[in-house]
Amino acid sequence: MHAQSNSPPPLIAVTMGDPAGIGPDITLSAWADRNAAADTAPFVVLGDPELFQARAEILGLDVPVRTVPGAGDARAVFADALPVLPVRLPNPVSAGVRDPAGAPAIIDAIRRGAGLVMAGAADALMTNPINKELLYEAGFKHAGHTDFLGALAIEHGETANPVMMLVCPELRVVPVTVHIPLKDVPNALTKELLVRSIRTTADALERYFGIGSPRIAVTGLNPHAGENGAMGKEETTMIAPAVDKLRAEGLDLSGPYPADTIFQPRLRAGYDAVVAMYHDQALIPVKTLAFDRAVNVTLGLPFIRTS
Repeated sequence: MHAQSNSPPPLIAVTMGDPAGIGPDITLSAWADRNAAADTAPFVVLGDPELFQARAEILGLDVPVRTVPGAGDARAVFADALPVLPVRLPNPVSAGVRDPAGAPAIIDAIRRGAGLVMAGAADALMTNPINKELLYEAGFKHAGHTDFLGALAIEHGETANPVMMLVCPELRVVPVTVHIPLKDVPNALTKELLVRSIRTTADALERYFGIGSPRIAVTGLNPHAGENGAMGKEETTMIAPAVDKLRAEGLDLSGPYPADTIFQPRLRAGYDAVVAMYHDQALIPVKTLAFDRAVNVTLGLPFIRTS
């Protein structure tokens, strides 16, 4: 909220995501449900205006769509229409029907949205869901949004160490490894990666969440956190040494803990975030607690990104 400031509310750049998916529906509904308060953050969409107009009609939503020449023009338009910076699609879109020909436009919307934020024309980036399989067919070289946004930041001469955090009122959790097969996780985990991920998490908790001296719990990789080597060595040879190193630097860390107990309510009261070792270890608890309320935030970028 910005009621005590004379500065305008932040402007959010929103990418269209997969045009055949739910991204346009979410965006149109968000505009239809917008708050008329003066301090509500407006947003501008990177996408095809014809897509959003057609989808609004299908959904029966009264959402006027207006093309704008620049991101800054969205503020004057937002109260009365959904402002769209055009990223044209080659073909008309049928909801639920994939079209590989649209992949370049999907990628371009992400690239342009990130560029707007890094140029200061928008204050934050919100990305709608993509169909990664469709993008891979078009030659997309990244594991997903997180890796791509990190690469775009580096292209702009910025430092980036992108880390995924899932946030809901009950929990904040970071998976150190993300979109890789489970069998590859042990080799992908390194002490250096753990240290970078934990440092990035601690910095973001202070900078963006206003938590001084954040308390971070770290999971083990193996069942029962390895049981002192009986079920795996990663806890003793890699995870605990990383925790000890950062604790010696002054961070408030604890672990490694068994992942099957650390997320229960009484223990959640003792930390501000959990750093987990792989995708499902982190996402199962947060989606169980808050499937339709959790937000994906990318830490370690030179701008704010959510999805």
